[in-house]
Amino acid sequence: MRLHLFISGIVQGVGFRAFTRRLAESYGLRGWVKNLKDGRVEVLVEGDEEILFSFIKDLWKGPKLSRVDKIELLREESDEPLYDFRIEY
Repeated sequence: MRLHLFISGIVQGVGFRAFTRRLAESYGLRGWVKNLKDGRVEVLVEGDEEILFSFIKDLWKGPKLSRVDKIELLREESDEPLYDFRIEY
């Protein structure tokens, strides 16, 4: 399953991308995370459905200085293979 997430709140300048990458790697997920110009964080993530929803539940916690107000979730078709989880700039 592949999901596209848009995370709003205090999620830039607080280590949220690094947190997301470590979390995704701990779950064995593939994809990427990046900051958006509008202050949100965008995540494309792929893996087992049950694991993905555990990952999202943990994203709500975020790193210490963050605050997640909203996670928009879109289900996507897999059009290109993902092999690891990385931070994009």
